[in-house]
Amino acid sequence: MKLKSLALAAAAAAGAAALTTPAPAQAQAKEQFFPLLVYRTGPYAPNGTPWANGKLDYLKMVIARDGGIGGVKVAYEECETGYLTDKGVECYERLKGKTNTFFDPQSTGITFALTDKAPGDKMPLMTLGYGLSASQDGYVFKWNFPYMGSYWTGADILIQHIGKKEGGLAKLKGKKITLVYHDSPFGKEPIPLLQERAKMHGFELQLIPVTAPGVEQKAAWLQVRQSRPDYVLLWGWGVMNSTALKEAQATGYPRDKMYGVWWSGAEPDVKDVGDGAKGYNALALNPSGQSFKVIQDILKNVHDKGQGSGPKDEVGSVLYMRGVIIQMLGVEAVKRAQERFGKGKVMTSEQVRWGMENLALDQKKLDALGFAGVMRPLSASCADHMGSTWARIHTWDGAKWVMGADWYQADEQIIKPMVKAAADKYAAEKKITRRTAEDCQN
Repeated sequence: MKLKSLALAAAAAAGAAALTTPAPAQAQAKEQFFPLLVYRTGPYAPNGTPWANGKLDYLKMVIARDGGIGGVKVAYEECETGYLTDKGVECYERLKGKTNTFFDPQSTGITFALTDKAPGDKMPLMTLGYGLSASQDGYVFKWNFPYMGSYWTGADILIQHIGKKEGGLAKLKGKKITLVYHDSPFGKEPIPLLQERAKMHGFELQLIPVTAPGVEQKAAWLQVRQSRPDYVLLWGWGVMNSTALKEAQATGYPRDKMYGVWWSGAEPDVKDVGDGAKGYNALALNPSGQSFKVIQDILKNVHDKGQGSGPKDEVGSVLYMRGVIIQMLGVEAVKRAQERFGKGKVMTSEQVRWGMENLALDQKKLDALGFAGVMRPLSASCADHMGSTWARIHTWDGAKWVMGADWYQADEQIIKPMVKAAADKYAAEKKITRRTAEDCQN
């Protein structure tokens, strides 16, 4: 396995960064250590790389600009997973003894594998916009944090949007909606929600799996051409997305009738297709661009000093921005923990977990952090480990993504009962006692 070791420490007073070899945090206890699971190699590298670079550059900026977190030095280490679950677990086992923060697995498959391990290791997992949808229930999933949305909330918002486009959800009766999905835990995750919505509104749901990595889809799109659905939902990742758009173009399926999940709506998914993807829509957890203050801070403190993790023109792209958001939430969770357990102190993973569960970022705080216009406020709790369920739709115009004006929020009357039922089932299988509000006060 390729293991890229990168550790930076900074003196808080000077704000100067120095490249060092990270020492195990347990032994030294002088650094807040961030393990970074990445995939810069393999078929998913074009999407995984900007995501990883966004996370890394945000940490570099915090080190260069702020001198660390609350006076505490910061260290980090990358571990290459190739998007493979077994390698992801290997990275976790290799780095869990060093870290005192959390893991962002960057893969639903890896998340599934680590969810059973996390409680015993007392290790938080941040799975922003991916992972196990039921883990929104913090009473059962104490260590999982699917911030900003799950595949159930994403699928729900897509159906809401399509219903609005048709003139109301009642108009979906008799329609046919096809899900073309990555044949993995990631791709299968939205199916229960779509099945529930199909029962409610009377549309026909067709399921077409695509074998990973998704470079061969002719059979799938032959089915689409034969069934002629009213809409196609694309639950792809990496090369699967551009391949799907090319196949849709070849078979004559209208791209403006296609809607992707937020992992199917970034620049690598469409840039090679160009005009052929014009009209294609996808969920958007965040915008793109370099005008946002946080991006300007990264350019000033990192890239202008020759410390950037990737090309400068990639900064602010969709997945890069998502990586920045993820790392910001992690840093702010550490700060939140410091407020309770002691500023200037290195936090433990258990303390960071408390910070993640009690993280509250209102608009004023987001503005101060440079995230105005980047995301909506987020407030997690013991009961709700997601903190926000809002998303928009953006559309590819042949050259760039154009953001829609409407914000959608997942329907909690549908989502909450599904989440509780799935969480209760998981708790019964794993013999987990559901926490109560009183437990969370202790």
